[in-house]
Amino acid sequence: MQAASETIELLNNRVSVRAYKDEDVPEALIDQVLKAAFRAPTSSNIQSYSVIMVEDPDLRQQLAVVTGDQKHVVAAPVFLAFCADLTRIEHVMNQRGHTLRDNNMEIGLVSSIDASLVGMSAYLAAESVGLKGVMIGAVRNDAVATARILGLPTGVYCVFGMCLGWPGEAPPQKPRMDYSTMVHYDRYGALRDNRDVGQSLGDYDAALAKHYESIGKPTTPDSWSHDMDKKFDPQLRDNLRRELKELGFDFR
Repeated sequence: MQAASETIELLNNRVSVRAYKDEDVPEALIDQVLKAAFRAPTSSNIQSYSVIMVEDPDLRQQLAVVTGDQKHVVAAPVFLAFCADLTRIEHVMNQRGHTLRDNNMEIGLVSSIDASLVGMSAYLAAESVGLKGVMIGAVRNDAVATARILGLPTGVYCVFGMCLGWPGEAPPQKPRMDYSTMVHYDRYGALRDNRDVGQSLGDYDAALAKHYESIGKPTTPDSWSHDMDKKFDPQLRDNLRRELKELGFDFR
């Protein structure tokens, strides 16, 4: 059975868009998108997130530097910072003689997931009205610098940013890994397809290399495997645990 759904269609056709028309997005529309996104699931109703609409060009420029000079951070009509935010929980606990000081990994993880659920919901809501965008995880390249730029108090950190706008040029869609090797049944490793991980990744390397070659992007025959090895050796954002602890998230 093939279900017909606008949401499924949106996700099946989703691409990250970094080029936008020189056309404003009404703030009222972003309000509408975010109000819908705030209905996303939240663990135990803690709602431990905040969103910052970054409009000041100077702040955008500073964020672009942190993110490795991603020009769309400055150029996009809309830039949203999705933050894990413990301040409201801390406020009510302080009123009752308690504190979140030296919080453990659970609350940091839950608040990060909360912010991520809201962010993806906002992304889908934006796409449903014709906006396109891209997530900006590189705000975590220097979590402390991002917090300084955005004026974040202790107990708040920016999980990721999001550029949005009316799409200019949309790139062709990247292939994804084979569904049958990513969905397990009852226990990990119980697949409907008997191919091993090496064979599956080899096929994906070839498909991704073909995609990159079609758009003129330099690549290697082992495209995805090569990129992942290069990305995670040495470890990515190795200072992040220390930076988040400085911002009030212990993750111990």
